[in-house]
Amino acid sequence: MSGGSVITVGSFDGLHRGHQAVIGEVLERATRTGLQAGLVTFEPHPAAVLAPGSAPQRLSLGVERLELLAELGLDRAHILRFDVALAALSAEQFVTTVLLEQCGMRELVIGADHGFGQGRAADRQTLPALGRKLGFGVSIVPPVPDAAGQVISSSGIRLALGAGQLAQAAKWLGRPYRMSGRVVPGAGRGRVIRMPTINLDGPPAEKLLPPDGVYAVRVEWGGGTAGGMMNQGSRPTVGDARRTMEAHLFGLDQDLYGRMVRIEWVHRLRDIQRFASLDALRGQLALDREQALAALALSPETSTARPIGAR
Repeated sequence: MSGGSVITVGSFDGLHRGHQAVIGEVLERATRTGLQAGLVTFEPHPAAVLAPGSAPQRLSLGVERLELLAELGLDRAHILRFDVALAALSAEQFVTTVLLEQCGMRELVIGADHGFGQGRAADRQTLPALGRKLGFGVSIVPPVPDAAGQVISSSGIRLALGAGQLAQAAKWLGRPYRMSGRVVPGAGRGRVIRMPTINLDGPPAEKLLPPDGVYAVRVEWGGGTAGGMMNQGSRPTVGDARRTMEAHLFGLDQDLYGRMVRIEWVHRLRDIQRFASLDALRGQLALDREQALAALALSPETSTARPIGAR
């Protein structure tokens, strides 16, 4: 980077409030010193290369990760292809060839629990000495606790989402949990029961979803946003055992086929159920609609990932 930069390095899965604190420090230091603010991250997640059998499902993938990065206020984000060759670089090699030569790093900001380089050898214990040797400053950002004193982490958010604790996950993320996907044609059953829906292309297996059920959601696309309710999972009343994501959007009169949309899980309404008839299903959907509208009224519009101090 021309003129030098303040850089942070990490996987940053989810870009939660702990990550935002690190990035906020990068932005503050860059503003103070007149340097550029940058971030270096990896794709795929390092665990998918180093321990593929135990790699966690991801909180943010593909376009949704790019959207979050775009909201941060950074001057530049470097997404490095993580492979065995990159993993084999020593801490000093990584700092020299990537952070200093490619990014023009003058200062490094890193979370207290993060490490990088072969064997995660570059961490809060070793980096200050490496900085003195190679000529860059090092700042360590302490973990960020929530109101109850629990440290915010990607693993904790995964556990909360797996348990269906959407409100807890949203507090730690700083926004409702979200996913981006393309609208694809469905079977048209929603129009049969006078409740047209959009169907989302199935998410990659790497994407973590909350437990299947019926949810109040908010959906956003280029040029619009709408609240709605979504069936995530099977549709036993019509004999469809496939796991799908089908949402009815309130007050929408627009064709979204082929469009990319972003969906936010706002509130869990109920489990997937099989009803004795389509009339019984219609009755339940009317109740779901009222509950979803009430939940959406209590939920503020989505907040962005932009950290405090963003320029």
